[in-house]
Amino acid sequence: MKVRLATLCTLIAIPLLLGACSSGATVEISCDDFMEQQHLSKQVELSTGETLTVTLCSNASTGFQWVEPAQVSDKGVLRQTGHEFIAPGEKDGEPPSPGTAGRQQWTFETLRKGTTEVSLEYSRPWEGGEKGEWTFTLTVVVK
Repeated sequence: MKVRLATLCTLIAIPLLLGACSSGATVEISCDDFMEQQHLSKQVELSTGETLTVTLCSNASTGFQWVEPAQVSDKGVLRQTGHEFIAPGEKDGEPPSPGTAGRQQWTFETLRKGTTEVSLEYSRPWEGGEKGEWTFTLTVVVK
């Protein structure tokens, strides 16, 4: 009986502990979202020391790319810690069709309380290329 009770308590405690360990937020915007509205804005609230992950649709075969680094209005509140391109199918385990969109992913760390904006622009970077075809602005409130 004691073994069953201990096992039951452990099975209940594990998900609670795992939930407490996950700190941060994830924002993901698909190509379909940008096809509906080219200029998107969102807001997210975090605590200091948490991680923010932003994942946006990106299709290199079109010549467009997200301008790097992300523009952060107050770098004392939020710091970019990473950026990577995720090829189509790379995390899904399936081979992509030619021209399939991938994703670009940025990671940020919250540094102190405050509010800042993260701005990203999807453009063709060469001279005369289209600028700001898609834009994404994320207001980050750190409490």
